[in-house]
Amino acid sequence: MTTTGISTGTVTTGWPLELRGIRVVWERELIRFARNRLRILTSLAQPVLFLFVLGTGLTRLTTATPGFDFRTFMFPGIVAMTVMFTSIFSAMSIVWDREFGFLREMLVAPCSRASLLIGKVLGGTTVATVQGLLMLAFAGAVRVPYSPRLLLGLVGIMVLTAIMITSIGVLLASAITQMEAFQAVLQFVAMPMFFLSGAMFPSSGLPTWLAVLTKIDPLTYAVDPMRRMVFHHVTVPAEVAGRLTPGISWGSVALGTGTELLIIAVVAAAALAGAIARFSRTE
Repeated sequence: MTTTGISTGTVTTGWPLELRGIRVVWERELIRFARNRLRILTSLAQPVLFLFVLGTGLTRLTTATPGFDFRTFMFPGIVAMTVMFTSIFSAMSIVWDREFGFLREMLVAPCSRASLLIGKVLGGTTVATVQGLLMLAFAGAVRVPYSPRLLLGLVGIMVLTAIMITSIGVLLASAITQMEAFQAVLQFVAMPMFFLSGAMFPSSGLPTWLAVLTKIDPLTYAVDPMRRMVFHHVTVPAEVAGRLTPGISWGSVALGTGTELLIIAVVAAAALAGAIARFSRTE
């Protein structure tokens, strides 16, 4: 037997065992996603409806600037929406596994529970990123250029956002034992998170109470840098761009992209740590 992470015969301990546990759970999430083609299609249906149906209607009502397509403004928010819903619903499998007894088998695995949750988060992140990439394919239809630099930047933020939202979903799932209750909680959490993030409206000129709620919403700090990147690659009058992308401020301090991404990372780490602590007490 060894405690240094070296394989002795057929027994593996240490870091190789932990990495294997992460990989197995991650692969399981991918296999479940790949086998459920209906889930892939339905996960895209709502964002596509928001972008092309609601976005087209709002464009007709918008007078921000002649010829401006409001769907260009909405596009970053819809991408974030796609990542958010896919990420948070991927945590539903924890409740499902608990109801059918599979979670108990996972918890008695020789690897740590932290490894199991990290694998779950990485699996949900991968699935959500794939869904986000499918939405990026519609960029040209809403006058967002297929700039490699822009797309790479958006993908990076998508990955970080997916880690955060999946971690939040796993934390919620750790406290809920029934599927019906989890679905109700998700709707209570996910829909306000989406609408308060500024995905559908500019964050400038909001009432004080709404501005405060927007700044509390962690998804806000993903939508804002995405939108800033998009507006750096489209042609919009400076006055309009300033009104539609005012940025996020805490008092007199304007937050930059790096600070916003740091906030996402901190929220993700806190949620994952909370989920690990809770699962560590689970029998």
